[in-house]
Amino acid sequence: MNEAQNIVAPICWAAKADGDAVADHISAIIQQPGNHWLAVPGGRTPLPIFDIISKRTLPWGTVSLMLTDDRIVPYDHPASNQGKLEAAFDATPAHVVKLEQGLPLPVFDLVWLGMGADGHIASLFPNMNPTVGGDAAVIHNCPDPLPPEAPFERLSLNLAALTQAREIMLVVRGCDKKRVLDEAIAGENDLPVARLFAAARCPITIFWSRA
Repeated sequence: MNEAQNIVAPICWAAKADGDAVADHISAIIQQPGNHWLAVPGGRTPLPIFDIISKRTLPWGTVSLMLTDDRIVPYDHPASNQGKLEAAFDATPAHVVKLEQGLPLPVFDLVWLGMGADGHIASLFPNMNPTVGGDAAVIHNCPDPLPPEAPFERLSLNLAALTQAREIMLVVRGCDKKRVLDEAIAGENDLPVARLFAAARCPITIFWSRA
């Protein structure tokens, strides 16, 4: 029996999954009283959503943003997710924290993740056998094989850090990825996304769309 068959976290499929719907979900969290820690994904998919939400009038001074993962490249490199994140929120007073090994982590109000067609999340790839064990919250890893579009070593939050959150949000595009999600939830694979479902104890909201 795969771990994913023991899912206890409540899973909700969002009624709408466009950029505005995702931004609305994030906005509602930021508007709650208190300070807020959000872990956000790298890559190209979140950039249009960053553009939408960064233009909204929100209490940005209460918000700290950190990447779930990043490529190990100079800050000004085109592949740097940190550079893209800081540029996206440059006009807001949000605090953008650099992902580094040894960094003490908060309990995130929201962990926002994407997913690859191979079921990877936050640079935790299928060949890595991610588990909730281990002491390091931020790990150094090297995908095998290296993705040709981003052939770099990575830093990533480990599975324990990703799942010790108040809420997890998955934003996924494409029918091929929907099949991977359905299989993970049903316990029909043991990919990193399935291990996320098995380890999480907080609500998980999935924003899926065909494109």
